[in-house]
Amino acid sequence: MSEDDRLAPKAPPHWTAPEQPPAPSGVRSRPQETALNRFLGGSPGGVFLRLLFVSLIVGAFLMWLDIRPWDVFRGLKQLVDRIWDLGFDAIREIADYIVAGAAIVVPVWLVLRLMNMRDAR
Repeated sequence: MSEDDRLAPKAPPHWTAPEQPPAPSGVRSRPQETALNRFLGGSPGGVFLRLLFVSLIVGAFLMWLDIRPWDVFRGLKQLVDRIWDLGFDAIREIADYIVAGAAIVVPVWLVLRLMNMRDAR
């Protein structure tokens, strides 16, 4: 390897497989990627097996921590109920802020737009 080769910028690695020549007849090629495969991130069977394995590991960890599935669902329901109860008061307060700001912003914007239209003529 010469010194020029070492100093030359290296090409970035290929993150995707380079183009391969078409497979000879009689040899099975890779199946067409369907919308379902793209959505799932692989074949349905493979995704199912991966999810099953990860669920087993996470479930074992949760059981070790003495957290049961119904505890998780009950906690999620309580979280949604709390957000729901707080939500309408928060939305009302945010709406008040928006209306107060709009009382200043909209007239100023309208005046600036009218002045820009006058300058354009």
